[in-house]
Amino acid sequence: MKVVSFNVNGIRAIMKKDFHESLAMMDPDVLCIQETKAQDDQVAEALKPINGYHLYSNSAVKKGYSGTAILTKEKPISVSYDINIEEHDTEGRVICAEFSAYFVVTVYVPNSGSALKRLTYRQTWDKAFLAYLKALEKKKPVIVCGDLNVAHRDIDLANPKPNYNKSAGYMQEEIDGIDAYLSAGFVDTFRHVQPDTQKYSWWSYRAGARARNVGWRIDYFLISADLLSKVKKADIYNEVMGSDHCPVALELN
Repeated sequence: MKVVSFNVNGIRAIMKKDFHESLAMMDPDVLCIQETKAQDDQVAEALKPINGYHLYSNSAVKKGYSGTAILTKEKPISVSYDINIEEHDTEGRVICAEFSAYFVVTVYVPNSGSALKRLTYRQTWDKAFLAYLKALEKKKPVIVCGDLNVAHRDIDLANPKPNYNKSAGYMQEEIDGIDAYLSAGFVDTFRHVQPDTQKYSWWSYRAGARARNVGWRIDYFLISADLLSKVKKADIYNEVMGSDHCPVALELN
């Protein structure tokens, strides 16, 4: 079982690039997409050339903003959208696909913003989303993946000192949020499998950051501890282009 998560920064834009080739190379059983920047009908239209997958998408009320999607070879038992809290359910940020052995949840966590205007909202989101995940976990184990919009530790970004408590994505309040997921029993699979690897999943478009590998690891797979023994591989596909993010992957036995 191979699951790939990818913030595509616009599904219509990436489909005009080499997305077909990248998808064929990765060959995931489940592909979780964030930031579709499209309505459900536009997502379906953009992905029409992709065969062999069932498609589920969740768009924001605001057009051209946020949005998530799941493509899966196996049809899920059920699919649900959002977290049933009105203030968090207008931006298309969550899809949950239920399979026999676990839930797969894709999430696009709110960004605190360049002026940190949404930092307080982000903290509210983190608490609500963790409660949602723990409720799912009472039924069966959970695989949650996506753009969490936070670097967890110094190893997870190229320039930790100038960014700590100054930049969205490396504020202590955001770090506390991911600490809470881990304290609640979820495991950061990449860091578990590759504890000392400095690899990033997002680069600014400015100043040739990707070419210089001045990046951040803000895309994750977190899993219920019950699934840890099944983890075969966790990786970040730096070579896959087309977005300011790159895909992250998890393979399970």
